[in-house]
Amino acid sequence: MGRLRDRLDRLWYPHTRDNWDDIALRERVLALLEPEMHLLDLGAGAGIVEQMNFRGKCARVCGVDLDPRVMENPWLDDARVSDAGEIPYADESFDIVVADNVMEHLAAPEEVLNEAKRVLRPGGHLLFKTPNRNHYMPMIARSTPHWFHEYFNRTRGREAEDTFATLYRLNSRSQLRRLAAATGFEVAEIALLEDRPEYLRFSALTYFIGMVYQRAVTHVPGLSGLRILLIGHLRKPN
Repeated sequence: MGRLRDRLDRLWYPHTRDNWDDIALRERVLALLEPEMHLLDLGAGAGIVEQMNFRGKCARVCGVDLDPRVMENPWLDDARVSDAGEIPYADESFDIVVADNVMEHLAAPEEVLNEAKRVLRPGGHLLFKTPNRNHYMPMIARSTPHWFHEYFNRTRGREAEDTFATLYRLNSRSQLRRLAAATGFEVAEIALLEDRPEYLRFSALTYFIGMVYQRAVTHVPGLSGLRILLIGHLRKPN
């Protein structure tokens, strides 16, 4: 399937880059980031997503994660092992908080938003990306056991230790607006994006189905709420 997949990639998605979703988040962060700023990577992990490397782009990059491997993350100036609901930094320490594929795992997202707001300086930004719960992949994930997620991700080259349980409590436009209002954030942007169907590229048939779906939700306005990627940009008031 490898050669055929590459051919279909070139045929159907000639301009799509690997990690297109991470690139979409990174571009938004870089548009705001200034050399004197301090950035917190919430759920930084071991540093396996190259697009989340902001070291050298600002004055200081810190990261927190429950996974002890965060201490080995080469892209952080300072790392802490901690729950996102109890961020171990002082009030108003950061200009930007970034979370890449974190929100879908949170049991108490309102607590995490409150903590992010606490450590942000006035006018600071919280940017994150997460799966849209109304897309078919989160729907499948919610109806299948965790061992299946581990198995499926192994077929895609991801280790079991990098597959975490999902809850999807901050994964739709309505959930985001409600929790932003509850925590006092201003909503700067909610974007829903769809591109190459990464989860369906294991056979020509599933890839074709995913491509048709992508074309539909991209070009039919009434279907925009079914796109896979939700990017949230919240702002702490001055």
